[in-house]
Parts: sequence; C-alpha cells; structure tokens
Amino acid sequence: MAQVTTAPTTGAANRGALRGFFRELTRSKTGFAGFVIVALILGMSALAPIFVDSSNPTDVDAIWGPPRAGHWLGTDGSGKDTLKQIVLGGQTVVLVGFLAAAITTVIAVVIGSLAAYIRGRFDGFMLQLTDIVMTIPQIVLLAVLGAFFSLDSPIALALIIGCLTWPVLMRSIRAQALSLKEREFVEAAKLLDLGTTRVVFGEIVPNMASYILINFIIAVTNAIYALVGLYVLGLAPLAGANWGIMINSAWIGGAMFLPAAMPYILAPIAMIALLQLGLIMLTRSLEEILNPRLRDK
Repeated sequence: MAQVTTAPTTGAANRGALRGFFRELTRSKTGFAGFVIVALILGMSALAPIFVDSSNPTDVDAIWGPPRAGHWLGTDGSGKDTLKQIVLGGQTVVLVGFLAAAITTVIAVVIGSLAAYIRGRFDGFMLQLTDIVMTIPQIVLLAVLGAFFSLDSPIALALIIGCLTWPVLMRSIRAQALSLKEREFVEAAKLLDLGTTRVVFGEIVPNMASYILINFIIAVTNAIYALVGLYVLGLAPLAGANWGIMINSAWIGGAMFLPAAMPYILAPIAMIALLQLGLIMLTRSLEEILNPRLRDK
C-alpha cells in the first residue's frame, strides 16, 4: 500500500517559520542582544501600567534624595520616586516612536512607489512636494503648532512627527521602485493588465519588504529623538510622566548642579540611549536575515 503523506498544517508551518527566524536572529550576537534589549523595554512599557501602581506621592522630606532602600534611583525635586517614573515613563515614548515611524513609512512607501511607477506629471509633483516639506523648518513649525494647539495627545504628536519626516525615505523608496519596475515579473504583471494598484502593491512593494522593515526601525529611532527634543525644548505639554519630561524637568530645576540628582538626570537618558542602541543593533541581524548575500558570508 502506498504511503500517504499529509501536508503540514498552517499552524505547524508558522511555528517552523518562527523557529527559523529566531535561529537566524541568533547568528549575530550583537543583533540578538539588540533584539533582547528592545523586547525588554517594549515589554516593560506595555506591562508596567498593569502591574505597577501609578500613584507616586510627593515626599517633601525626600527632595532630590540619593539612591537608597525604597528609592533605588533616588527621588526628584518633588520627592517622587525616580525608578517608578522610569518604569512608567516609557509608554508614551515607545507609542509615539513606533506610530510616527509607521506613518512615515506608509506615506513614503505609497508616494514613492506610485511616483516611480506612474512617472510623468505625478512623479514631478510628488518630488516637488517632497522638496517643499524638506525645506520646512520643523522646529519652527512645531513651535507654532504648540502655541496654537494643545498637543497633549500622543496620537497627535505621532501624526505631526510622521507627517514631517517622510520625504527622505520617500526618495529612497522611489529609487528602489524605479529599479524593480524594470524587472521581468513587473513587466509580466503589466502584460496581464493587472492594474496599477495590483502591480505596485502586489508586485513591487513586497519585493522591498526587507528594505522597508529596516528603514522603519531607523524611522523609529528618528521619531523618538524628535519627540524627546520636543519635550526638552518645552514644545510639547509637560503633563504626566515620561522620559522626555523627566529630562526637561531636570534641566529647568537645575538638577545638573546637584550631585544627588544625577540618577534622575542620567536614568531617562540611559533608557533612551539603550532603546536606540537596541534598535540599531537589531537592524544588523535583520540585514543578515533578509539579505541573502550577507547571510551567506
């Protein structure tokens, strides 16, 4: 009797692909370390509001207190625990960073791919629009927006940052799409008259997936720097607690002149730098996984 073989289930195939991805991820120790750093910070930011009490009472007897039992990173100028602010303060930074990067990437991919494929007046108009957006002084525009509108929503901040930072990536995506446009599979799709949307987003964009993913991570780092810069300059509402507000508070309160306040200054800076370092290190592994030429070396 002939042996009957059955195809693996979708779930088994997905588990196998996931195991293969993590196996490739561990090939670069630096990249895997970056993945662990990013995963820990994202996990802390997502889960801390659930498991950590958000109340952080003021203790006038512990203003700028040094690290000690019960306050492992000391206290701030109001006597509030620094460690609790660090644990709870990453949510806004992470949310705005990833959401702004997603907005930037979507705008750049859509405009860049369509401009490269359609060409003509549409391409010229989009390039002109890109030049205009690139010449707008972002800090001045953000200062004006902050004066007339209440930017107290992380979604609003992400929209503003995302809508101002797409031009450079758009030009890169356009260059990639121009190269892919001449490939045989795109020509075949044109001959089948599949339509512009199907050819661009079904044939061209998927072949840029690795490039888009890596640039998305880079966009996250840029968005986080932009957000923290807004808080440090006082262009975003200083309500609540996050790492950017902590740096602004330390600057305004003159904490840099107080040795006991050094943990309060350095802790948010260290967390931001650690997250950025983890993201950059992660791109190294992703490049090796997604680029066959690097993977074979």
